[in-house]
Amino acid sequence: MTIKNISPSELHERILGENQIVLLDVRAVEKFNEFHIEDPKLVSLNIPKTEIFNLKDGDDFKQLPKEQPVVVTCTTGNSAAKCARILDNLGYKVEVLEGGLTAWKEYRK
Repeated sequence: MTIKNISPSELHERILGENQIVLLDVRAVEKFNEFHIEDPKLVSLNIPKTEIFNLKDGDDFKQLPKEQPVVVTCTTGNSAAKCARILDNLGYKVEVLEGGLTAWKEYRK
């Protein structure tokens, strides 16, 4: 299945409109702590990509909901896309933030 990309402006629209958005940042914990997208309507989770790459069949992330879309992000979008494919195969509804946090910061200037 093709994983949908979401642009920074689409994400911003969603944050303004929708109920609650789950954002999964797959960067290392230190990078996440330095900067991540924050908003009261946002559930901002950090699961480093290494944990996702090392998933075994049948593993699951308890903190990730399967019933609602999860927007996956990283610095530029490359790792997020790889992680999204893995999560998609596990039955999660995932979308990738195009251009990652670099594009988000550009958009939010």
